[in-house]
Amino acid sequence: MAATTDTSNPNSPNRAFPLERTRNIGIAAHIDAGKTTLTERILFYTGMIHKIGEVHEGTTVTDWMEQERERGITITSAATTCSWMQRLEEGIYKAYSGIKMRVNIIDTPGHVDFTAEVERSLRVLDGAIAVFCGVAGVQPQSETVWRQATKYGVPRIAFVNKMDRTGADFDNAVNSMRQKLGANAWPILIPLGREDYLKGQIDVINQKAVIYHDNDAMGSTYTIEEIPEEMKDTAKAAYDDLVSQMCDLDEEIGMLYLEEKPISIEQLKAAIRRQTIANKFVPVAGGSAFKNKGVQYLVDAVIDYLPGPLDIAPAKGQNPDTAEPIEVVSNDNGKFCSLAFKLWSDPFVGKLVFFRVYSGKLSKGDTVYNPRTNKRERISRLIQIQADKREDIDTCYSGDIAAIVGIKNITTGDTLCDEDHTILLEPPSFPDPVISMAVEPKTKIDQEKMGNALQRLAEEDPTFRVFTNEETGQTIIAGMGELHLEIIRDRMMREFKVEANSGKPQIAYKETILNPAEGEGKLVKQSGGRGQYGHVVCKVRPNERGKGLTIENKVVGGTIPKEFIPAVEKGFKEAVLNGVVAGYPVIDVHVDITDGSYHDVDSNEMAFKMAAIFALKDGMKKAKPILLEPIMKVENVTPDEFQGDIMGDLNRRRARIQGMETKGNLCTINAEVPLAEMFGYATAIRSLSKGRSSYSMEPSHFEEVPAQVKAAILEQKS
Repeated sequence: MAATTDTSNPNSPNRAFPLERTRNIGIAAHIDAGKTTLTERILFYTGMIHKIGEVHEGTTVTDWMEQERERGITITSAATTCSWMQRLEEGIYKAYSGIKMRVNIIDTPGHVDFTAEVERSLRVLDGAIAVFCGVAGVQPQSETVWRQATKYGVPRIAFVNKMDRTGADFDNAVNSMRQKLGANAWPILIPLGREDYLKGQIDVINQKAVIYHDNDAMGSTYTIEEIPEEMKDTAKAAYDDLVSQMCDLDEEIGMLYLEEKPISIEQLKAAIRRQTIANKFVPVAGGSAFKNKGVQYLVDAVIDYLPGPLDIAPAKGQNPDTAEPIEVVSNDNGKFCSLAFKLWSDPFVGKLVFFRVYSGKLSKGDTVYNPRTNKRERISRLIQIQADKREDIDTCYSGDIAAIVGIKNITTGDTLCDEDHTILLEPPSFPDPVISMAVEPKTKIDQEKMGNALQRLAEEDPTFRVFTNEETGQTIIAGMGELHLEIIRDRMMREFKVEANSGKPQIAYKETILNPAEGEGKLVKQSGGRGQYGHVVCKVRPNERGKGLTIENKVVGGTIPKEFIPAVEKGFKEAVLNGVVAGYPVIDVHVDITDGSYHDVDSNEMAFKMAAIFALKDGMKKAKPILLEPIMKVENVTPDEFQGDIMGDLNRRRARIQGMETKGNLCTINAEVPLAEMFGYATAIRSLSKGRSSYSMEPSHFEEVPAQVKAAILEQKS
């Protein structure tokens, strides 16, 4: 079933840029690979800004939060829109075609603490530029964003940045993409020169050199020249490799090759586009965003090879009532359907809901329907975001990314659609928090303000959780890392004027079981008048990793009446919130409800819920329960003279060294380390290496806590 009436022209006559001339792209990479600098250059060359901002000066457009500008990092993904003049081939040479293209860009964070921003951005984008550092190649967070893009089937172009830096190696970066990411990556724009001698790019397809003028600091002008003699063999080999890859992947080019017919530039580019969109090929460009070399031709590659809304498969959803699958085709004339992928509290306009329109159009004054809440809401204001600027618009169309002001009762991942044609689109998925800390207001006045602030921040960020510890009554905040929680506290103070004290960060331990077992729970209370009776027997067993809690009803003969089964399930869900080892949440357990008994008068839902809690706790105690801790994937880059000290320090932190690689005088150490041992690591390596080592880490998996560590944790809890 399709959610739109397919007409020959999917474009509304009123839209400024037709769907085929629209690109929704994200810029994603490891920390410090140059995403924000690249975004800034693209905005400058497309005429959106008239002065290039720099991350180190705190003047960039997409890093507009105070915390981002102070720290020189991206915290929240920023959406911005620009237009680009498409070029056409004239023989072997490029010229402007006069056709303007709309490019919607989302600049995403590199820090793993803000991984939710990358996840939700990739869920709504059609294509992405994956940025890699020319010196380091593929780094740990590069692998994470690559996996996220693969999960959502997002076609990619790779940009090897920082080719002006000492030690930059384009071939090494391309090889590491093939080895570490399994990417079928081949160059289309090779850097001409490197380090201080970087002067342009070799256009592999057109077999020309693009030379950027040094006398123009902003790199706006360049000339197309013949390839220098010493690079001709490299350029020819790269072209032959590209054609050979296309012959293997693309039927049309393969046929031309077999029939020994010439392959034109247009045919080769069309094949690269087809295979990039099919996620079978990754075009690679090299350059330096900071030195303004290679950005314009990268934007050309975005236009040439990344998909528009019409080139990707229709969005998939389901009917909320019947669960029947529905496809949503990009078409302005179809029924309205969109996904709310991000919420943001704006200090000037209030609550913003960023959304991607998949079908139909939305105008001010229209009413949208949210199938999750069964509520409808009138749209009073629509805005297009230009990073930190807000531009009011009357209508947005399919393929557009825009924001609604002031909508209520909405969370990240909600579908907004036409009430006559309800659909639930698949929301983005987010990892669980790995670290928590207690916060308390400094004064009574801050008490209420803190509750509101934390609620607003939790609405915006799906990886940030707030809950109350029932034993101590403390407010606990949980997130993806120390930096994540630090930014949350900073925002509470700056945006909500809440002064709060915080405790030491705590690890988000989990519990699970190793063996199958049977549990029984009974609640029998008789205190005059009507009593309480519930009796549940269950079987528990370990579940697949990542499956969470699954429940199956295997009761036969009505020993537990059907109307009490939901109460039993509710009891199980409540029981796994506090495990039997140390009271931490339980993960990856399967429960079968096998037997029980009831009383005609005394049985009720509450009794069965309590009996289920007792049964599951009883079963878990017998099923060899264990405590799990989060393990981090850590990459440390250090001058080789400090390698021994860094390795010794990692070993003291219960690390498992996964591998080492030496390049020049730098040693890269990959290890898996328990998060509990990583507190204060930045300070430790700074002193061990005289400030010359750097590291990055990301969550990898959960693992059983060793006995001696477990004893210390239990002692702390008691």
